[in-house]
Amino acid sequence: MVHSAYDSFELLNGCPTKIDAIESYGSKLLLACSDGSLRIYAPESSGSDRSPPSDRLSQSLELRKEPYVLERTVNGFSKKPMVAMEVLESRELLLSLSESIAFHRLPNLETIAVITKAKGANVYSWDDRRGFLCFARQKRVCIFRHDGGRGFVEVKEFGIPDMVKSMTWCGENICLGIRREYMILNSTNGALSEVFPSGRIAPPLVVSLPSGELLLGKDNIGVFVDQNGKLLHEGRICWSEAPATVVIHKPYAIGLLPRHVEIRSLRVPYPLIQTVVLRNVRHLLQSNYAIIVALDNSIYGLFPVPLGAQIVQLTASGNFEEALALCKLLPPEDSSLRAAKEQSIHIRYAHYLFENGSYEEAMEQFLASQVEITYVLSLYPSIVLPKSAVVPEAEKFMDITGDSPYLSRGSSGMSDDMESSPPQHLESDEGAALESKKLSHNTLMALIKFLQKKRYSIIEKATAEGTEEVVSDAVGDAFVSYDSIRSKKSTKGRINISISSGAREMASVLDTALLQALLLTGQFSAAVELLKGVNYCDVKICEEFLQKRNQYVALLELYKCNAMHHEALKLLHQLIEESKSDQSQAELLQKFKPEMIIDYLKPLCGTDTMLVLEYSMLVLESCPTQTIDLFLTGNIPADLVNSYLKQHAPNMQAAYLELMLAMNENGISGNLQNEMVQIYLSEVLDWYADLSAQQKWDEKAYSSTRKKLLSALESISGYNPEALLKRLPADALYEERAILLGKMNQHELALSLYVHKLHVPDLALSYCDRVYESVLHQHSAKSYSTIYLTLLQIYLNPQRTTKNFEKRITNLVSTPKSGVPRIGLGTSAKIKTSRLGRKIAEIEGAEDIRISPSGTDSGRSDGDIDDLNEEAGSTIMLDEVLDLLSRRWDRINGAQALKLLPRDTKLQNLLQFLGPLLRKSSEAHRNFSVIKSLRESENLQVKDELCNQRKTVLKVTSDSMCSLCNKKIGTSVFAVYPNGKTLVHFVCFKDSQSMKAVVKGTPRWKR
Repeated sequence: MVHSAYDSFELLNGCPTKIDAIESYGSKLLLACSDGSLRIYAPESSGSDRSPPSDRLSQSLELRKEPYVLERTVNGFSKKPMVAMEVLESRELLLSLSESIAFHRLPNLETIAVITKAKGANVYSWDDRRGFLCFARQKRVCIFRHDGGRGFVEVKEFGIPDMVKSMTWCGENICLGIRREYMILNSTNGALSEVFPSGRIAPPLVVSLPSGELLLGKDNIGVFVDQNGKLLHEGRICWSEAPATVVIHKPYAIGLLPRHVEIRSLRVPYPLIQTVVLRNVRHLLQSNYAIIVALDNSIYGLFPVPLGAQIVQLTASGNFEEALALCKLLPPEDSSLRAAKEQSIHIRYAHYLFENGSYEEAMEQFLASQVEITYVLSLYPSIVLPKSAVVPEAEKFMDITGDSPYLSRGSSGMSDDMESSPPQHLESDEGAALESKKLSHNTLMALIKFLQKKRYSIIEKATAEGTEEVVSDAVGDAFVSYDSIRSKKSTKGRINISISSGAREMASVLDTALLQALLLTGQFSAAVELLKGVNYCDVKICEEFLQKRNQYVALLELYKCNAMHHEALKLLHQLIEESKSDQSQAELLQKFKPEMIIDYLKPLCGTDTMLVLEYSMLVLESCPTQTIDLFLTGNIPADLVNSYLKQHAPNMQAAYLELMLAMNENGISGNLQNEMVQIYLSEVLDWYADLSAQQKWDEKAYSSTRKKLLSALESISGYNPEALLKRLPADALYEERAILLGKMNQHELALSLYVHKLHVPDLALSYCDRVYESVLHQHSAKSYSTIYLTLLQIYLNPQRTTKNFEKRITNLVSTPKSGVPRIGLGTSAKIKTSRLGRKIAEIEGAEDIRISPSGTDSGRSDGDIDDLNEEAGSTIMLDEVLDLLSRRWDRINGAQALKLLPRDTKLQNLLQFLGPLLRKSSEAHRNFSVIKSLRESENLQVKDELCNQRKTVLKVTSDSMCSLCNKKIGTSVFAVYPNGKTLVHFVCFKDSQSMKAVVKGTPRWKR
């Protein structure tokens, strides 16, 4: 026996005759005896009770725990032995089943109705809500309805397969326990549905539960089903023997067994609660307060023990779950007492489970008790808590119910699992040390689950409090000065902020403990994820804890979430430097790379640009591409980055601008492009000055910086060529000068430098190719082929092109003409396009005129033409001319080139130029002729196909039928419709030409 749920008390003894049936009415007992009499017993004290009428009324509604005496006897109440009786309290009626079913008015027992059709009935069931009565007689089930007065109206009658042993209403249906099985009878249409077979030993037993469900007996097993007979998943009640009767008295089920009365809990797994030994029990009945047990000649009452006393018994015996279930049955007016008892039981149950190694279950009980987390954390001495955390005393929760001293706990039992064994024991027994470590791990895992379940609500409250404070500060400090606001922002991290609110203080305790537990159990990734989200970890405690265990990744996240970016970046830089040395790599749990600083700085680009610039300098040399990408993706102004580099890392300024240009050519401004070129030029000029001082300067020498300068001058267009041209020396760096002149559209001067100063005709040819290809898809290639004619003129007139070369360059640099566009300005593209358009128009308009130098160079004057004519007979560079014509014959206007050549040029030397040119021309003429012939042939084919399509061929045989008269065509004149298929007599066609021909079907063709 677990505990005493009921107290047995003998209500009466020595009944003169055998008791056949029993019922209670208020505080009275109604006994139907075997002699046909009805004996009414009342409490012994009811006759001498002088209490107020209201008290007597309340006492009269329930059985009393005192001896009962005979009040009166009604002889001849039934002619045959009484089978069953039931008091219908809502209607003040007594229902009795004997020879038939009779209804008597209470309390005078006046007979108001007798259902004669129930003669021979053996079982019945009453539905008090609707006033419906159903009973079974032989193989028939009858349903009657109380009309509210003195009569009953028959509703239905159904046939069933066998005699009914037990029955009860279940909603609109009736559950029947017949000899072999259980069935559900539809009270509307009489449809029967099988549930499952009944037991082989005991007869069927149907019990209705207060929830509307059913308990069906199958020998010693009680099976739960719903109102439709479907099995429920609540398990099964297993009695020690097959019960004859089962009574439901929440929270227990009382079964009448052959040798005793068995009381079981209605909670899964339906354990045995109490056994009451009473022999020869014939009836078991539920009254409004107690359970009535009837023997042959005596009556016992099973009176429930007060819930409070039961709870104390269960708690003392360690049956905490049963005690908690009983707490929920306490009346609503004792809600505070119920909550206090539940909390006390949950805490004691948690300690009991904790001591017995069921750590997760213990934490579930702590969670249900709503105890403060500091109380649970007191069981874990290895967890360091903030100083503001106050640990409540155990007695506050343990003695709240005022139970016996046995139930209170002076210690938490934490030393069994968390504190280590004595040192000498650890040294002697390694197995015990391993077991202690395992227990410690299990306790911490249980704590983690407990804290995670509590965390959401606590963090939500803390966040709400923080939001309210921010709003109140914003409203109250609307006129705070900028300096004070800035000072507040500088202390964004919580390291120096004292948490005054209760919710945030509790959140700090929880997160600090959770972080330590996660790390102690080896869940490093989970600890990092905790720090990445919203958390209230105590910075000082967690910082020391993480540093002691070398958990630098988590420490970085701790700094980051508290806006301690300087500390985080200093630590990260230190770890990166230590990772480079082999000695320190063994101490670090992972290798730290410079890219981690870049990843850390990415979210800060929009909030703290100067911090990003400061610490990006640490990795600019090792990770230049990633750092420049950080500046680009972070939308940090390039001018700001450039100026910062100029002050703190001037050696990386050029590298930054190079990468900026390589990664985002359109994103770099003209000023930065100009500055990059100026940096290159300064380095080249310094290099030139050093070599010139040593008299080792060679125009064809190329350093890496000079190569970069030449590439930048050619590829970018955002710099100012005139300003750069002024910095160049007069007697050196001719290639740079040529590129700058080309940017200023001074093509003749640029080509003259390549030919006469550098003496590299290939560079001159490459220059012409660049100019030609740059505008090939934008403008007429024919117009820009004049650049080759310009080079041709330089080769043909070397004396004239070098005559005033230095003078023209000096004039160009000192006083730039308005016609020369400035590359890099916003309108340069438009000016250049308009100039090119004018030049194209001029060249195309002068197809038949000998080409003028002014057509290719805007800086040419009319006086230069005279010089050209005067020096026409000077020495020419004929080999270069012929080489140019042979290599670029497809880009040069042949007629104009021939006009420029000297008259004494041999035709044999022009074979490489004229040969492919003439072949191309003749090939083009031949191709056009072929195309013309093919198109004429195609035209003829189309015309022929058109004629064929217009032809209509129709075969007329002796069997061909007219579509109008359905007669054979024969040798008559016929006509064919335009569709080419409909054949008619010409006479029929002539007769029907005024009306539309109706084609009924496709003509049948016969051969």
